[in-house]
Amino acid sequence: MHFQNLYPVKIKEKSILGRYVTHDQIASFLNKIHESFQVDTIGQSVKGRSIESITLGNGQHRVLMWSQMHGNESTTTKAVLDLMNFLASEEIEALQILKKCTVKIIPMLNPDGAQAYTRVNANEVDLNRDAKLLTQPESRSLRKVYDDFQPHYCLNLHDQRTLFNVGSTQKPATVSFLAPASDDQRSVTESRRKSMLLIGAIDHSLHSYIPGQIGRYDDTYNANCVGDTFQTLKTPTVLFEAGHFPDDYEREQTRMYIFYALFSALDAISEERFQEVTEADYFKIPENNKLFFDVLIHNAGHINTAVSGNDGIGLLYKEVLENGKIHFVPKIEMIGDLEGYFGHKTYNCLHDKDLRLLRQQPFWKDITG
Repeated sequence: MHFQNLYPVKIKEKSILGRYVTHDQIASFLNKIHESFQVDTIGQSVKGRSIESITLGNGQHRVLMWSQMHGNESTTTKAVLDLMNFLASEEIEALQILKKCTVKIIPMLNPDGAQAYTRVNANEVDLNRDAKLLTQPESRSLRKVYDDFQPHYCLNLHDQRTLFNVGSTQKPATVSFLAPASDDQRSVTESRRKSMLLIGAIDHSLHSYIPGQIGRYDDTYNANCVGDTFQTLKTPTVLFEAGHFPDDYEREQTRMYIFYALFSALDAISEERFQEVTEADYFKIPENNKLFFDVLIHNAGHINTAVSGNDGIGLLYKEVLENGKIHFVPKIEMIGDLEGYFGHKTYNCLHDKDLRLLRQQPFWKDITG
């Protein structure tokens, strides 16, 4: 299905934009949600904010997905709201999914972290490292939904930083996937194999939109991570990582591609479209690498005497919440031989035009020492 025209008109939830997405915004969306969708309160956060799930469809294939487990990772939250709009649209593909799948969505697992724009919850615990001990109310809420719903597939939805590229290429990892391991040996168990096939099907659908910008996330096993735990419990689980698209720091373009990926996943599950994909398709997806800076400055010795002449300066943005808006504040990450690294913005101090542009940047004094 081609969404270019349909997406901005009927699907995209235009009331929620940008990087700062809070529980109040989710509550407003749920107040106007399609009446045939079931909304339940599944728990409360440390600070007493409610955690909701939305159940859609009544098919035999049960799919559980959750977003904003990390409070400062909001792109997939926007995408699941778009997904709900699509499933309410009465498009043929939406009706088919609702007929064949029962989808349960937790749009915001960590509302306290979302409010503060932090990775952790109000007790400063990373919920994605709490799957084993279940010390936090948010973790226990997710686990109870998992135990009660008994999903056939789990989709674990996250954001990743701008530093990730695809393989050794100068392509940003706009979307990345992982079939989590269930043991230290990274064995391809039956549930992990199903995860790989689902990722292969998503990759086939998404490739035409962002060729070369789909990566495979590191599969080191961690028993404390939720995805690894559910995989250990023999539930095929897929990690989604929403990353950078050129000039899209608000992640509105990436949001659209995550929506496409979610639709592709549900379409593949509902129609059981796995005949044309293999485990090999999963391993053909290049692994992520960490070779990007937000700003890369070549030959920085010409503007900073503390830097060797041909060496570079790499800056990464720190995301700072101020007055209800996220500001991207550049910080020096690395100085030295940066050959082989890439920049989302690149300047060469040997070029007069680049020097003029650099002098206009707010970080000019920082990079000149």
